[in-house]
Amino acid sequence: MNRLRRRLTRGLGPRARRYLVWWLGARMRRRLAVASVALVGAWFGLLVGGSVVEPVGPVDAQLTLRPSLTGNTFIDLSPLGSIEFDTSDTPLSIHATVTQIRDEAAREIVRNPNSLAGIEDRVVRDLERAVTVLALKSAGCAVLGAAIFTAIVFRTWRRMAIGSGVALTAAVAAYAVAAASWNPEAIEEPRYTGVLASAPRLVGSAETIASDFSKYRTQLAKLVTNLTKLYDATSDLPLTEPDPDTIRVLHISDIHNNPAAWNIIRSVQQQFDVSVVIDTGDLVDQGTTAENRTADGIESLGVPYVFVKGNHDSEQTVRAVARQENGIVLSGKPKVVNGIRMWGIGDPRFQPDEVLYTLESDENLEAYGQQLRPRLDAAGVMDMALTHDPMIAEQWDGLAPLVLSGHYHRRQTDLQPGGTRQMTVGSTGGSGLRAIDSKKPSPIQLDVLYLDKETKRLNAWDEITLGGVGLTSAQIDRYAEEDPTRPLDRRIGESPTPLPTPSSSGVVTPLTVPPSTPPTSPQPSTPGRVTRSGS
Repeated sequence: MNRLRRRLTRGLGPRARRYLVWWLGARMRRRLAVASVALVGAWFGLLVGGSVVEPVGPVDAQLTLRPSLTGNTFIDLSPLGSIEFDTSDTPLSIHATVTQIRDEAAREIVRNPNSLAGIEDRVVRDLERAVTVLALKSAGCAVLGAAIFTAIVFRTWRRMAIGSGVALTAAVAAYAVAAASWNPEAIEEPRYTGVLASAPRLVGSAETIASDFSKYRTQLAKLVTNLTKLYDATSDLPLTEPDPDTIRVLHISDIHNNPAAWNIIRSVQQQFDVSVVIDTGDLVDQGTTAENRTADGIESLGVPYVFVKGNHDSEQTVRAVARQENGIVLSGKPKVVNGIRMWGIGDPRFQPDEVLYTLESDENLEAYGQQLRPRLDAAGVMDMALTHDPMIAEQWDGLAPLVLSGHYHRRQTDLQPGGTRQMTVGSTGGSGLRAIDSKKPSPIQLDVLYLDKETKRLNAWDEITLGGVGLTSAQIDRYAEEDPTRPLDRRIGESPTPLPTPSSSGVVTPLTVPPSTPPTSPQPSTPGRVTRSGS
């Protein structure tokens, strides 16, 4: 550059020489300014428009291109977390998220399982097409952003064209670097965040998946098929007409992060005209921040969502539910929801990891339930009481006509001696994502409770059972309460002696009651429906 300046200024006077040097410097500065503005505009255009939603097999996937210093590929698997692969050295990263299962494609798979033949190749072709569309659209948005920014700043067609050329050149260069540095072996070295940090322990190493990729693709197709079958089975549930004299309550529990649960819950809530949803805990598995995004599905139900903490839910999970517009958390104080007087309390334990899980003794859980009786009694006349563990719930006989719980992953219904109907629903998440690899599918269970609008007493209930992952059955059993207005006897459920308290970690504390005087455990009576396992 200095040599060029000397040649251009040779033979000129000092004044002309200074002017020419200034002009050359100003021209270079203008070019740099145009390029800088163009790159900023391209970056803004990429942020605004660098995203596409394309069909990939039976699902819709959102692919997003973002400026990046790493060039990595991110797969968002909320609520479980994300996986990151170091796939290239380009200054762009790809973010992929599954947005929804397409209804027609899902139904076609259910109606005609033969349509799954070749799904692996179709998914690969769909992904290649989606990435191509993403690259073209992102380049177009980058060029458009550069043109708009340079036009606003410099207000000339020439500089706008130059800015567009700079953006197009940068996009082509970035794509060329991505193609040259693409590393397909990056799948063997994933980086997990969120709950997926434990993924190798749960689903095997990434090296195993990479070395047997055809088997992995077959399993992926199987998972998609199972989820679509569940959706189809739920859609076939019968519609019921609303009754002005009845309040319909949907009882769910133990979702355990199952992403298919919200579609099922929403379908049942709408088809049965449910006005309140009650969740008796274990919304997630480990209570992490990534998992707690599961609670975002609550608001889509559009009705009050009453929640008590389970032993897999953290305090962060509780706060995530409470942040929802329709989320109501019960923690030892009475609440009136749609005219129903409720009292509930969360599980005192936090046991997110089965490796660290320590079983609490029955005596300790019964003791905790007995110690809560005065608090429930002092709350006044309640229409129902809620908690997670049935062992705790059984100790409230005679204090409320209806007590709801979960935890066991199987359905159980008892009419206790004191007049309390104690109902435990199975897992609405089919035991969560762990059921995908289970040889014995866990059924997905929900209960619809029919309460008298005046007395708030239980008149009848429907037990809805879906076949779970791998099955397509949908069954509804209707049961009527024999004596909805039966009196309650508060004295029967009281334990004659004090008992130990369960610890928050689940470690058993020493008993203080002699073995010869065990606590009184309410036994189910013959009226009404007796215990029934759902697994």
